[in-house]
Amino acid sequence: MSNWVRFEKEGAAGFGTLAGDAVAVHDGDMFAGATMTGETVTLDAVTLLTPCVPGKFIALWNNSRSAAEKQGLDQPEYPLFFLKPSTTYLAPGGVIRKPAGYDGRVIYEAELGIVIGKAISNADEAAAADAIFGYTCVNDVTAMQLLDADPSFPQWARAKGFDTFGAFGPAVVTDADVSGSAIRAELNGRERQNYPVADLFMQPAEIVAMLSRSMTLEPGDLIACGTGPGALPMKPGATIDIIIDGIGTLSNTYED
Repeated sequence: MSNWVRFEKEGAAGFGTLAGDAVAVHDGDMFAGATMTGETVTLDAVTLLTPCVPGKFIALWNNSRSAAEKQGLDQPEYPLFFLKPSTTYLAPGGVIRKPAGYDGRVIYEAELGIVIGKAISNADEAAAADAIFGYTCVNDVTAMQLLDADPSFPQWARAKGFDTFGAFGPAVVTDADVSGSAIRAELNGRERQNYPVADLFMQPAEIVAMLSRSMTLEPGDLIACGTGPGALPMKPGATIDIIIDGIGTLSNTYED
């Protein structure tokens, strides 16, 4: 198991594996034969970035049994998804910003993130499982009032696509068994979401296989698996932590 992170030091970006508070710096391609340089940096000497830079950030909706029951929704036959632009990407410790001119609710959504490690298209579940590089924590932030602001067209891309609305990290954890993990959200230290990975209608390998039939998935692509019940609005000044057993804790703040 390795915890891969990206960081900035003295204006330059680097990456490596995290153990405790030290990062073993690597060269090359994180997803294809990265090699150790022999250099080590400590976390207090660097700024963590998002652990990868996805070409695509794919996020699922209605993939939680318990959330579907509360909302009276049926299990979908195929992943229901939308895409978040690269300008949403937010690193650990970054500030989620309320959109200018928007006065409605902004909610957090604690989710398991799948990071793809190799190109894959039209795959079965065995190949899909092999294409999963690792897992990370995701906060899929949403401006709720905008989803149905126009009755003729649900605005998923707009409501989910504001700058800073795609927080993930702090690391991509490889060779992790998340089947027994819980996904939690703590708002100002108070637990608000807590649901197991087993609650997801579609599990990671199935998600990857099915999405690969709609588009080629490439190294670094990120898939957020959908959230469970308990997603609530944040108030300016709040701290939101997304915690996944065996993967880590993603912490961000929310401000106007």
